[in-house]
Amino acid sequence: MRLFRRPEGPIEEWQPRLYAVLIALVLIVLWLIAFIVKNDEKVQLDFVLLDAHLSLIWLIILLLAIGFAGGVLSSQLYRRRRQLRRSAEEHRGADG
Repeated sequence: MRLFRRPEGPIEEWQPRLYAVLIALVLIVLWLIAFIVKNDEKVQLDFVLLDAHLSLIWLIILLLAIGFAGGVLSSQLYRRRRQLRRSAEEHRGADG
């Protein structure tokens, strides 16, 4: 059994979708490099108990990571609450 089968018929020589994706990836990488270079200045971050001097790009990455983790955690809590509510409704419906 073959997992990846080639479709029947001639193989296309020109694959515009592949080249469009490659060009988009190259442009994104170039944009990221320019973004990092432009945001290399030092900033002071004042926590309540301590101060930190760090590059602006690291602050942006830190805040993105915190936001991503918060989004994942809140979606998991929402999903769990919805499942608990659904199971409680099913349990109540079976009893009554």
